[in-house]
Amino acid sequence: MVRRKEVSIHRRVIEHISAIASFIKNQGLAQTALKFINDIFDLFSGLSEKRVTHRLCSFPNWRQKNYRCATFRKKYSVAYLDLLHEIIVSDFAVTKYLVSK
Repeated sequence: MVRRKEVSIHRRVIEHISAIASFIKNQGLAQTALKFINDIFDLFSGLSEKRVTHRLCSFPNWRQKNYRCATFRKKYSVAYLDLLHEIIVSDFAVTKYLVSK
């Protein structure tokens, strides 16, 4: 049996996800907000699988910190550190607002 890495999520990431879900819910789309939350946490859980390895981030601030990037719903970028026994989800942002110079 392959042991999965533990996934830790930075408080800032939780706050971003919560703000987006609250916005969606305030638009009268409570079920959509719940699905958004469930889907993003499924992605986080999937990061712990050893067979999954994402590329280093192309955004300079994240690359400098050796973050790996995963895409969520073609609109969001998830930055995480892939350590020996743990995955640390460090940042979450709308991709178009990230500067890649």
